Amino acid sequence: MNDITPAELKERQQNQQAPIIIDVREPWEYEESRIDGSRNIPLGELPTKIEDLEDLKHTEVVVHCKGGGRSATAKALLQQHGFDHVRNLVGGINAYNAG
Repeated sequence: MNDITPAELKERQQNQQAPIIIDVREPWEYEESRIDGSRNIPLGELPTKIEDLEDLKHTEVVVHCKGGGRSATAKALLQQHGFDHVRNLVGGINAYNAG
């Protein structure tokens, strides 16, 4: 599935059509700024949390981090575990906040 731009995500949020958003940054980063409605699961903890996310395997999930690197890793990890609608937020929260 293609990645999602900050503009597309904001539009979806405004239309009450927001996907599940998982922030894979560290808790201290999440505390500093976050996307409304996002859930914080640091990348280092994601492998142990995949079972908790089983009900989202066929749901659209957007992963993001600061700039897109960690979330690209998270997207690949989720896809390897059968998640078929995972999208990475292009440019991460930096791009989201800049727009």
